[in-house]
Amino acid sequence: MAAFISQRHALFALRIMVGIIMMAHGFQRLYYGTVADFGGYLDSLGLMIGTPIAWSITLFEVGAGAALALGFFQKWISLTWLLVIVPGIFLVHLPNGWYVVGPGTGGVEYSCLIVVCLLVLSTEKS
Repeated sequence: MAAFISQRHALFALRIMVGIIMMAHGFQRLYYGTVADFGGYLDSLGLMIGTPIAWSITLFEVGAGAALALGFFQKWISLTWLLVIVPGIFLVHLPNGWYVVGPGTGGVEYSCLIVVCLLVLSTEKS
């Protein structure tokens, strides 16, 4: 049976979409001026240098998201972003359960999907 879309094109679409999602997370923090709030939240989790971490994550999301969408450093960006997402699952989302919306809010389902997408992208050559 013929495929609807080639694997190459599907991975291309996945890379662009993950890059856009990544950029959107950083841009919304910059647009709404909530980087310091994010830093304060990280401080409340006991990270002590929450604001520098928040700025680093935000700038990484914007810059690396653009680079990923354009096809640069795909493996390294994917692996590095995993270092941000996985701790976020345990520190932030897991206490809220599985669902992002619906029966619960703020859960891990979205982050788990992003982890799998990043693992797929990390195996592809840029």
